[in-house]
Amino acid sequence: MDLFSLATSITLLRFLLPLFFCISVSSAQDCINNQISRTIIVDRSGRNSKFKTVQSAIDSIPENNNKWVKIHINAGTYEEKVNIPCEKPCIFLEGEGIDVTTITYNDHQQMDESATFSSYPDNVVASSITFKNSFDVGKVMNLEEVKNGNIQVPALSARIYGDKSGFYNCKFVGYQDTLWDVQGRHYFKNCNIEGAVDFISGNGQSYFEDCVINTTSSGFITAQGRQSDDETSGFVFKGGYVVGSRGASSLLGRAYGPYSRVIFIQSNFDSVVSPMGWDSWHFATHEDKFTYAEFNCKGVGANPSKRVPWMKKLDAAQLNQFSRSSFVDQDNWISTNKAFMKIIE
Repeated sequence: MDLFSLATSITLLRFLLPLFFCISVSSAQDCINNQISRTIIVDRSGRNSKFKTVQSAIDSIPENNNKWVKIHINAGTYEEKVNIPCEKPCIFLEGEGIDVTTITYNDHQQMDESATFSSYPDNVVASSITFKNSFDVGKVMNLEEVKNGNIQVPALSARIYGDKSGFYNCKFVGYQDTLWDVQGRHYFKNCNIEGAVDFISGNGQSYFEDCVINTTSSGFITAQGRQSDDETSGFVFKGGYVVGSRGASSLLGRAYGPYSRVIFIQSNFDSVVSPMGWDSWHFATHEDKFTYAEFNCKGVGANPSKRVPWMKKLDAAQLNQFSRSSFVDQDNWISTNKAFMKIIE
């Protein structure tokens, strides 16, 4: 087996094997309407609710629920792992703000074990919450150390499997593999995503709008794992900022799949973005299959003159397929979710 085939096989296993977790669960149905059927309160002190943990509130929701249930999480730091299983769709997690409502844990096992927050079903929404994995947060490495794989351990703040998952005004904090965007259509609006190594990874079909991407050490921002030209997955960043720690140097992405796809549109890049921009990693000589593109980006890190020569240039017609409505919101599920959460553009 040649290096390309081996890399493809390893990447495919890494990103797709966990998907069999839900194979025995019947296909999730859409929620009945866009109204909240009931609200559950979580309060860490126990004074204002019988639920002191987020997980206990989730556990109280019946299986095969098909009506939106809001779990309001009062201000506090909740040190726990939270799991929404396949058979519990239609859950809306609402915090009181990323500075006051935090779900955190410290774990650094495999990709499928270390996440602070795991969401498997379709139709899950979260707002105003910080999801954090504290392992290695604050660690500093240079880009060559990262490329050589020195002491890198997955430590996820969140992993998202289900289709039609939305995150609004949330924060994701970690070091490596902070956000594992595994599969499905996902929408991130006004979120802050922080990390250093492959900290937005996976094979999701996701749209990041007006988000702040904060690189805390040298490394790679994205590691998108699209496996074939037929797959609809990819990461699109519209607006927002890529910022970072002083002295750090980060690439916008490296290929974790032979057809990796990441596009930045009208984003602001500061000096943390490495001039070459992108890395083919294990898929060298197959760069023509990637879709790595930047359109109308600005800032000191947006100079295209030293970018890799195989970065794509997309015209207006090609860009249309990567608008929010075309890429992730074909059936208006985002607009529907915004209606009951009263989220203002």
